[in-house]
Amino acid sequence: MPLRQLLACVFAVAMLVGCPSAYAVQPDEIMSDPRKEARARDLSRELRCMVCQNQSIDDSDAPLARDLRLLVRERIAAGDSDSQVIDFLVARYGEFVLLKPRFNAAYAAAVAAAAAGAARRWSCAMALWPASRGFPPALRTIRPPN
Repeated sequence: MPLRQLLACVFAVAMLVGCPSAYAVQPDEIMSDPRKEARARDLSRELRCMVCQNQSIDDSDAPLARDLRLLVRERIAAGDSDSQVIDFLVARYGEFVLLKPRFNAAYAAAVAAAAAGAARRWSCAMALWPASRGFPPALRTIRPPN
């Protein structure tokens, strides 16, 4: 039995190492200009498949991902820059189409609101704690008994 398990492990490793990673990009989608194709592939890795949701359109086999890949290539062929292609897709599908969303002021506002709430809670708790009792138990230094 150990020999059979060893052969199975060797076969599994050989399959993993020997098989090239498969991409969803079909041969009929590939652009003739290698530089434009490289740009299209880079952009496709940044865009989310709306069907798969946590997979880029470069990796997805979904029909919508294919449509988005073709749309990216059409925009590049029309002479759009990378940022223009991204802006076009964001305007059409929303920020969700980006795998890494842009920094938004709403994120900073949420963090600031949470920090202000925590500071307010802390100040109210300190104001209500009687000074005659010393520090609150949570702030006392824990010392081992003598």
